[in-house]
Amino acid sequence: MVMKYKQRIMAKTIARAIATFPAIILTGPRQSGKTTLLRMLFSQTHTFVNLEDPDIRMRAKDDPVGFLNRYKLPVVIDEIQYVPELLSYIKTRIDENRKPGQWILTGSQNFLLMQDVTQSLAGRAAVLNLLPFSFSELTGEAENSQPPDKWLESLNNLWGKENTLETSHSPSAELSNILLRGMYPEIASNRSVDRQLWCGSYITTYIERDIRNLTNIGDLSQFERFLVSCAIRTGQILNLSDLARDIGVSVPTAKRWLSLLETGYQIYLLYPYYRNIEKRIVKSPKIYFNDPGLCSYLLGFHDAESLLNGPSVGNLFETMVVCDFLKRFLHHGMKPSMYYLRTRDGLEIDLVIDIGGELSLFEIKSTMTITPQHAHHLKQIRNTYGGAIKATGIISCAEHTFPITGEIYNYSWSNILSV
Repeated sequence: MVMKYKQRIMAKTIARAIATFPAIILTGPRQSGKTTLLRMLFSQTHTFVNLEDPDIRMRAKDDPVGFLNRYKLPVVIDEIQYVPELLSYIKTRIDENRKPGQWILTGSQNFLLMQDVTQSLAGRAAVLNLLPFSFSELTGEAENSQPPDKWLESLNNLWGKENTLETSHSPSAELSNILLRGMYPEIASNRSVDRQLWCGSYITTYIERDIRNLTNIGDLSQFERFLVSCAIRTGQILNLSDLARDIGVSVPTAKRWLSLLETGYQIYLLYPYYRNIEKRIVKSPKIYFNDPGLCSYLLGFHDAESLLNGPSVGNLFETMVVCDFLKRFLHHGMKPSMYYLRTRDGLEIDLVIDIGGELSLFEIKSTMTITPQHAHHLKQIRNTYGGAIKATGIISCAEHTFPITGEIYNYSWSNILSV
């Protein structure tokens, strides 16, 4: 069965970048759709070279100049992190000819790639990040997706909007499918793909191919337990000491492994919001697994009933929503400006978006029944921050979008993520 291609938001972002930058670097986790997207955009105009092929990789390492001379520009080079020494030669050629759009490089190991990019291609390359499908991409609404600033301006238009899921299933059934199968294009688009086999193979490949190649980890099974422990903590404030103790490793080791997962696009760390920007760097972040399907698999959920009735459904729902906001920023080519907020007296807001000093605050609730009591924290924070607040709302499993109290709205998750 051939998987039908779904439109990606990143296509427009790449089109803008290729008009002015000599090089584009497209990074993201394995299987997020980087090569598929580039082939859809440039199969008629660019030469494609894949450095995962051992023979091609060997030629590139042995004779970089001869390797680059072999291919006519413009060119797409997949998995550039396998031969990072090519970057200095590409830099020289860009300096000789800065014609836009001649070099497109992909990499699924951002931690290796970015160091070399900083040294070799600073100012010469647009660096873009492609994550798995966002909800709007999954449901075929990518063409209508708005960047965060425009999206926030359009929130009021959602009031009274009917649920936008084009499906014969109930919203809860569709939600359970997303939380179980996740957003990676192959498994999300093709229901015939065995979910447990796909997720198990992905994790094994990630650990064996990426982690083993990147760092000296003697016991890979211990690293896999670390991965599971991160999944257990998704949607929670991270306590690195507790995490290290549970796995039986030192705190520095846990920190190093966490960095591998973060820069390898497996987790996302959401830092707290403070008016003093320096404080955002030193306080404990919340940890989110980047894909709810892989996360639920690691947690041992394999059917909708056990997942929706289990203790982790709230954290998995929050994970899906936060990561969808992350994709909205990245796929539109913007640096994420997302935080959570926690006050000294215990008030907590799940998601704070800061655009130009204007704050939008969202609580994320997996319940279908929303009452004014759910807006208590939002109301108090809104009174504290006053004019800096642009929008406040709850994102929930309720089927419709409606006002709760004052200027606080409930947004159905499928409505708010589809625009």
